[in-house]
Amino acid sequence: MEQEQHDSTFFDLGDNTALVCVDHQQYQKIIVPQLIDMTYKVHLGLFEEDVLLKLKTYSYDVIVIYENFKGSTLQSNPILCEMIKRPGGQRREHFVVLLSHRFATNDAMSAFVQSVDQIINIADLANFKPVLRRGTTQHRELYHSFHEMLKSVQSL
Repeated sequence: MEQEQHDSTFFDLGDNTALVCVDHQQYQKIIVPQLIDMTYKVHLGLFEEDVLLKLKTYSYDVIVIYENFKGSTLQSNPILCEMIKRPGGQRREHFVVLLSHRFATNDAMSAFVQSVDQIINIADLANFKPVLRRGTTQHRELYHSFHEMLKSVQSL
């Protein structure tokens, strides 16, 4: 019943939005409250078909993907595969976080190789909020000029 409160159906324009693709309940119980505390409206993606539909329907600011979603591996993870297939313009709309057992938190090279924006190790879930806040701030600063240039070019 508590999940239904977090999984509101509609977002308002300007809301901070997050999609949590984590099928491990203990990890959800740590991540979701921290996202809500950061003023994100959260959708849970517990099944591949549900997640793919949500990705087509909504544009999420943050997408959190568990590397072993539904027993998958990094190579077979359906959500990661979907994110990699997306065109660059769509992909840049999201800040993609990979929850990992094998990679260290904020391992930039591994994040690049896995086509995600940030990696957070499972051991660091208690610090999810400050790590994510730092990552999204750096991402916003990095892409700010790029997005401003796109807006000015599109207005021509």
